[in-house]
Amino acid sequence: MSNEVNPIKSDRDIAKMKAALHGRNRLMFVMGVSLGLRISDLLEIKIGDVRGKTELVVTETKTKKPRRIKLSKTVIAEVKKLDGADDEYIFRSRQGGNKPISRVQAYRILNEAAERAGIADKIGAIGTHTLRKTFGFKIYKQGIDVTRIMAILNHSTPAMTLKYIGITRDEIDAAYEAIEV
Repeated sequence: MSNEVNPIKSDRDIAKMKAALHGRNRLMFVMGVSLGLRISDLLEIKIGDVRGKTELVVTETKTKKPRRIKLSKTVIAEVKKLDGADDEYIFRSRQGGNKPISRVQAYRILNEAAERAGIADKIGAIGTHTLRKTFGFKIYKQGIDVTRIMAILNHSTPAMTLKYIGITRDEIDAAYEAIEV
């Protein structure tokens, strides 16, 4: 296996991750899994971008395309707990100043939480992209059509999306085997 990271597929493991995180870091996990943004875009969100709002509009760094995201009840509830001015980054670095944490720091936070949660070995490689992949996997499991997920994640083919969210050949085979007419 390459340096690909994996989604967190089980709700129990997602709950364990949430329990292993607190404050800003827990919110990073919750928003990452709920919004499906790349980490570079997630870390750039400021308090005023979401405070008192039901949707978030982000111009994606990679694609330069605007993306409108309806906020879930969970995210809205978490956002209500935020302290700080509208121009402050949600995931502010503790190094001082109004700067977001780095991608490297986000990676460390997630890996340390996976170790504390006792899921690191089960999940395999975890990284910042795990948040976005988990989002894709969760909405796929809820029955959202793969072509809609493909559009949300800005992928060019359904096959790319299935591979990205960790749908394996075994899972596809099991789905076919489950159909008895």
